[in-house]
Amino acid sequence: QVQLVESGGGLVQAGGSLRLSCAPSGRTFSTYAKGWFRQAPGKEREFVAGITWAGGSARYADSVKGRFTISRDNAKDTVYLQMNSLKPEDTAVYYCGAANTIAAIIAMSGAWGQGTQVTVSS
Repeated sequence: QVQLVESGGGLVQAGGSLRLSCAPSGRTFSTYAKGWFRQAPGKEREFVAGITWAGGSARYADSVKGRFTISRDNAKDTVYLQMNSLKPEDTAVYYCGAANTIAAIIAMSGAWGQGTQVTVSS
């Protein structure tokens, strides 16, 4: 049963931007920490960014710091990932998740979506 639905992926040239969105399906996650992972072909899934339920604290992977920004709108129960200065190595399927804490998200606990493809061409 899908609980989170990602959108906003697509094909973009290197240096471009995309904004991913993630909204719930069938239940609310407005009081949960939320985050994003990604998985490139042949690689393990890696943590990208996480944000606390109130939005007061965020955490990023070193590879995306300064380029990606995670934010949330609890009224819409939606989390966003603004991706700027995209690089070919950012190409991956991006998944959003919701869990009690950012640490739980990093541990890949909680609810997850089915992912959205991001492809960055050189």
